[in-house]
Formats: sequence, structure tokens, C-alpha cells
Amino acid sequence: MPITLLNGIKVLDLSRLLPGPMCTLHLADMGAEVIKIEEPKKGDYSRFIPPIQKINSNFFLALNRNKYSMTLDLTKEEGKNIFLKLLKTTDVVIESFRPGVTKKLGIDYSVVKKENPKVVYCSITGYGQTGPYRDKAGHDLNYCSYLGIIREPSIPGFQIADIVGGALNATMGILAALVYKKTTGQGQYLDVSMMDGTLAHQATELSSLRSLNEKDENISNTDLLTGKVPCYNIYKTADERFLAIAAIELKFWRIFCETINRKDLIPHHMVTGDKAAKVKDELTKIFKTKTLNEWIEYFKNVDCCVSPVLTFKEAVINEQIKARNMFLTEEHPIEGKVTQFGFPIKFSDFNFDIEKHAPMLGEDTEKMLKGLGYSDDEIKNLKLEGVI
Repeated sequence: MPITLLNGIKVLDLSRLLPGPMCTLHLADMGAEVIKIEEPKKGDYSRFIPPIQKINSNFFLALNRNKYSMTLDLTKEEGKNIFLKLLKTTDVVIESFRPGVTKKLGIDYSVVKKENPKVVYCSITGYGQTGPYRDKAGHDLNYCSYLGIIREPSIPGFQIADIVGGALNATMGILAALVYKKTTGQGQYLDVSMMDGTLAHQATELSSLRSLNEKDENISNTDLLTGKVPCYNIYKTADERFLAIAAIELKFWRIFCETINRKDLIPHHMVTGDKAAKVKDELTKIFKTKTLNEWIEYFKNVDCCVSPVLTFKEAVINEQIKARNMFLTEEHPIEGKVTQFGFPIKFSDFNFDIEKHAPMLGEDTEKMLKGLGYSDDEIKNLKLEGVI
């Protein structure tokens, strides 16, 4: 049996779409037994987000490897009873319903902890379990728009709040709670808000905050990492592509200026306002003199934080990404070849592998029920009743 980091940890995953499944993907990749509890017939909505491979979406296949799928109608009494039986040997429960839904279903933390006091129960929501926004609908763009992340009318190509505020914070909290459980024998409830989690990682913005009084003159929305200074910006090339420069440290700015033969710009490292506009105009003219590939070659052996702005298709074949084995192909028994991300953390004593393909809807239901002691006839009746 291969060495795993979370061997023996059992997770019941009630979440759907992106934040919860991304969290449990990390846990599954590190060796936890993750059982997706899905609604019969429909399952996780992400199974149907285009493009579709054959039956399931590429999105679902990428997020749900190394997991099991069990269908269960939690609105039915027997469905809830099966869930509570599974709970007896479970370490972690993850859900992403709106606040109050699990209570209506009769599987909220107050119920679960009576069945298993040691369980770590994690709820991932947009705004958290408290506050005036707790019941509001929302998605990544909404959470980011509340937090000062969306500066100009543009939509980030990366789901910042879903992944950073939701998935990664939930993973971090769950791992910490599992350590606490090991040392104390106690489980606990985790209230993970995607809005909170995103806000708490805006370290550079926080550095400019002097007071929580919104009328305080010292509060500024300007920082050094949003294109206000010429040394940290994006410039267009002759072929309408873009080059990024992030020479925050003076030593890198100096090397950059010397490389483009503009030593006169060295004193204008962190200028803002009109001075910054003049320097940016100068750099705009300079960068328009060569194509992106010509600039890549020009800066090839110069260490000054200059990089090409690549498309995702170009990033996939980037030499650094290849060297880190960040993409791999799995042969799925039904879907065929599936492109996967590699595991992003390299451990000295753990080698990541895909032990199980992303499951078809309900693929493991009978196996799980037999493990709970259900007979073939009982399983057949559960199907007829629509419980599974």
C-alpha cells in the first residue's frame, strides 16, 4: 500500500461546484478517503458545466479524482439515517449549502456531534453563518467586488474568493482541526466564509490602512501592486502581446533600466502620479519596438523580474510547468484520456498519484451500503424508493 499523508482519514463531502470539491480534492490527493454524497439522478452540478468530455464535464473530472461517489437523498428519512450511519466512522464533514439548509435536513453540526463528538464539521459559504449578508446569494465576482479587488471593470480569470477564500482556507482549517482532534480527542465546527477568507489575504492593501474610520484621510486605495508605479506594470509589445515587469526592489529596477539602456530612469523607481505617467509613457514606447518573442530573447539571461504575459494554452507547455510535472494525463475507463493538474506541493516522503478516477454518479453507492451491512434486497428497495 502506498504511503499517504492522510491515511485513515475519512471525509463525507456534501459540497458541490468549486470551493468544497477543490478542498476535498487536496485532501483526497493527500490520501484521505473522500466520499462525495450526491443527489440521486442529478449529482454535483459541476458534472454538467461545458465542455463535456463524454458523460461528465472536464471541470468535474479535474476536481474529483481520488474520490468515491455515493448517491443519497437526504430529504428522505432513510437517506438521513444512512448518512448518520456513515458518520460513525467519519473524521470530517464538508458542506456548502446556504446557512440553515443542513438544519432543515436534520444533519447540522448540533445533530452530527451527538452522533460523533470527534467529527470536524466544515461549512463553506459565501458570507459566513452570521451577519446581514448570511442569506444572500453570491459567487466569486460578488465577494471580490465587496472587497476592493475589482478595480476597473474587469473579471479576473481566476476564482480568487472560491479558491483562496473558500477551498484553501477550508483545507487549512480542517487540517488544523484534525491535529487538534488528535491531541485532545475533540472535534469542532468550522465556519468558513469566502468573503472573510479573501479579505484576510489582502496583506498589501492592509498595509495602507491607518484607521477603520471610513472618513479618515489616511485611508488610501492606492498601493504599489495595482499598476500605479512604472516598475510594477504590464506593457504592450509590437505584436499586440504583453510583457510584465515586477521590479519592486531597486536592484532589479536598476538592472532593468541598464538593460534597456535607460539609466536615466533609475531614480524614478517608485514614482506615482504625473511622474509615473511620464515614465510609463517612455516604457510604453520602448516596449512597442519589439515583439513579445523578441523581448523574451532580449531578457533571456537578465534577472530583473520581467516575464511574458502568456495565455493558459501557452502556460501549459511552459518549460517551468513541464519541469514541475504540473500536468498529467489519466486514462479514465469511461471518459477516455483526461488532462489533470499535478499536485502542487512536493513532499520528501510522499509521492502523489491518481489512485482512482473521478467517479461516475453513484459509482460506489452499493459498496458503501454493503460496508454498512445492507443486504442486496435492502439496497434494491432503497433504489426503488429513490433514496439512492
